Amino acid sequence: MKDDRLPIVLVILDGLGDRACPELGGRTPCEAADTPVLDRLVSQGMSAVHVPFGPGRATSSEFAHWSLFGFQRIAFPGRAAIEALGVGQSPPVATPLFHLALRAGEPRDGALWLGARARRGHDEADAAALFEALAGRTREGVRFELLALRTGECVLAAHGAGTRAVSDTDALFDHLHPWMRPTALADAPDEAAAHAFARTLEHWLLESREMLIAHPVNRRRQREGLVPLDVAVTKWASWIDPEAPCFQAHTGLRGGAVTDTALYRGLARLLDMRGADLAYDSRDPGGDMRTRLAMAGDLLADCDFVHVHVKATDEAGHTKRPAFKQAVIEAIDAGLEPLLSLADHAIVAVTGDHATPSVGALLHSGDPTPFVVAGPGVRADGIRSFGECHALGGAGGRLAADDVLPLLAGLSNQPFFLGHRPGARETIALPRAPEPMPVL
Repeated sequence: MKDDRLPIVLVILDGLGDRACPELGGRTPCEAADTPVLDRLVSQGMSAVHVPFGPGRATSSEFAHWSLFGFQRIAFPGRAAIEALGVGQSPPVATPLFHLALRAGEPRDGALWLGARARRGHDEADAAALFEALAGRTREGVRFELLALRTGECVLAAHGAGTRAVSDTDALFDHLHPWMRPTALADAPDEAAAHAFARTLEHWLLESREMLIAHPVNRRRQREGLVPLDVAVTKWASWIDPEAPCFQAHTGLRGGAVTDTALYRGLARLLDMRGADLAYDSRDPGGDMRTRLAMAGDLLADCDFVHVHVKATDEAGHTKRPAFKQAVIEAIDAGLEPLLSLADHAIVAVTGDHATPSVGALLHSGDPTPFVVAGPGVRADGIRSFGECHALGGAGGRLAADDVLPLLAGLSNQPFFLGHRPGARETIALPRAPEPMPVL
């Protein structure tokens, strides 16, 4: 028999899903958009709705991608670690890591509410000086180290803590919650260690607050009418397991990624995926998309699976302008045209990692996002248009995030054969190169 395995290209339009928008006649931006390329893919392929973790469950991009890549049963290392890898840092392994940011604090009603962030290009020198003052301190046997990320942001490494099982202090939803107290997680493997470190982190952050208030940089900022950056907030508790498998070892596929931000560069680096990075061109979403697909084509020379990430749809959703998100989707659709020819010899899929509503105040929501897959052997299911409501009638039904890669592996003629063990791991696809027996 011939080897008829096919390459896979998965295009993720970040935050593609949405909600019914009154100004679009009750349609989502995707349903309202004129998308002739995606409609052609839908006509020749199979549609589904992608609900990453079930109805109503809102997710971050990093959690969704971890499952989209088939790692849902492997402990998620945390976004702080991934971001550090994505900017070229080498964070310590087996050490608690946290994202730490400088914010302005506003005391109100017995709590501290979070205000302005450090501004790129305006506050770089001030933020660097403040971080320098916070770095290298030891509290209750834990040494805190800072690794630079961006203006006003760094990764906090807690050497000697032994656990990352503490909650965030960054409110994230800072219109609803104040600066929060770190607490031990209810499912902490070592409850005593988690409680002890939560108190240590609390003491370090409160001490940091005192130092930031008194720092000459913030005193000068107040004199000049600038907002002081006088509170440090933490989130995204992380831990890099040096024994965790890479993408190929876990999935059986040689992985590649066309990336656009530190998060996806870091994820590719963490999983040892072949990477190609391109800064997003917000002026030309269609041209940007076309360039990314060309880069994906180049990666296919050495990869079985290529992930292409596009940030534009998520950013459009966060503007809370449905018509703008519709226009961005239409521009991207034109740039997706190369997928039509690629689908002659590869399995190609397009979906979102989550919904970013362009109406209301939500950051992300648990609403579905449309999914389409096309390529040799994929049966057409009679759906003709791309969009959430159209996809509900597709033959693919309702997909969770961890269904996507097994589905694509099966359609590309390389599913893992249950009951057969060609190696130590039960991979998602049939392994590309299992270890051969030595020949005597």
